[in-house]
Amino acid sequence: MKTKTLKKNKVNVVTLGCAKNIFDSEVMMAQLKANAFDVEHESEKKDSEIVIINTCGFIDNAKEQSINTILAWAKEKKKGNVDRLIVTGCLSERYKPELEADIPEVDAFFGTRDLPRLLKTLKADYKHELVGERLLTTPAHYAYFKISEGCDRPCSFCAIPLMRGKHLSTPIESLVSQAENLAKNGTRELILIAQDLTYYGLDIYKDRKLAELLQRLSDVKGIDWIRLQYAFPSGFPMDVLDVMRERENICKYLDMPLQHASTSMLKAMRRGITKEKTTELIHTIREKVPGIAMRTTLICGYPGETEDDFEEMKEWVGDMRFDRLGCFTYSHEENTHAFKAEDDVPAEIKQARANEIMEVQSEISLELNEAKVGKKYRVLVDRVEGDRFIGRTEYDSPEVDNEVVIDPQGGYLRIGDFVDVEIDSAEHYDLFGKVI
Repeated sequence: MKTKTLKKNKVNVVTLGCAKNIFDSEVMMAQLKANAFDVEHESEKKDSEIVIINTCGFIDNAKEQSINTILAWAKEKKKGNVDRLIVTGCLSERYKPELEADIPEVDAFFGTRDLPRLLKTLKADYKHELVGERLLTTPAHYAYFKISEGCDRPCSFCAIPLMRGKHLSTPIESLVSQAENLAKNGTRELILIAQDLTYYGLDIYKDRKLAELLQRLSDVKGIDWIRLQYAFPSGFPMDVLDVMRERENICKYLDMPLQHASTSMLKAMRRGITKEKTTELIHTIREKVPGIAMRTTLICGYPGETEDDFEEMKEWVGDMRFDRLGCFTYSHEENTHAFKAEDDVPAEIKQARANEIMEVQSEISLELNEAKVGKKYRVLVDRVEGDRFIGRTEYDSPEVDNEVVIDPQGGYLRIGDFVDVEIDSAEHYDLFGKVI
């Protein structure tokens, strides 16, 4: 029985997981709006006739969060607070039969490339003229910018190809047009995302074209920052570094998930690279782009990881001194190559190892931040909290990296503006400063 009046043709989109899912939700919302739906993102009002959950199915924690979210909205449907419940995204792509059997309250399940079918279920048309159009869920001044879908890499632990399919690059002209539209609407920072940025172009141009794409995007008027996330180390296109060094609006920032430092572990993970080649690549990147901030992610507890493997990685993290680092515990994912191996590192040891890595990184981060005290940085203002403003330097991506807490000294700062800030103190993951 309904407990409230639901607004007809109102859709609440709930997004879980990574920035690629955020991008997909924004594209879906633009299509729904063009079909005369009233669309909100993660509304707390619970007055929408339709709820669409865009799920993540990457690792255990993400899958659990997605399932719990679906179950919570299934309860709301039983209460009459939702008429139609639709699930899409990675979890739905990977586990559709099981989900259909276990959660019958869901009206329909769709995969990662099923947007036209999803719209048809709602008696809406997929409007091809809207390709590239989005309703941003981020603040207007920055946008996640997906340049390709899927992945052709053979990494043993990763289920992404099972959910996202083969690598498919978006043509350069289409991406430039999207960037121009975003710039016209006030976007100043593009955060380039893909499962593997460095593979860009190989499928449609038969050559790696990330450097050319960066040049073209850099020429778009109004785009002040272009940031690279999710680069793959093996086969890294070195001409990208030349463009990054030459173009002022390409951030000196590179997110390159490396996953491990032990050559034996890298081989088992099917990463196509050794510790020595990884180290050489990092040194080359830092030499070619002086001052670049490097972010990476690592995995602890992969099958067969010995104490020696872990200690080697821990020592290497101390030597490499990454500006930003995240550490995950290994998740044993069915239908991946690694699933054939025994998940032989106990959960508590995986977590203890990850904690040790993060303790090392925490001290590195503090030392690097303290070295910034007394220096001046260009900061993009993201939001306001109380009487202080929160922003980022070019060395930080939103949500995952350091922030700058700004004292405006009595003045007001506009969200989305750049300001010059002098850093006067630092903590492990935050900088504090005053507007100059």
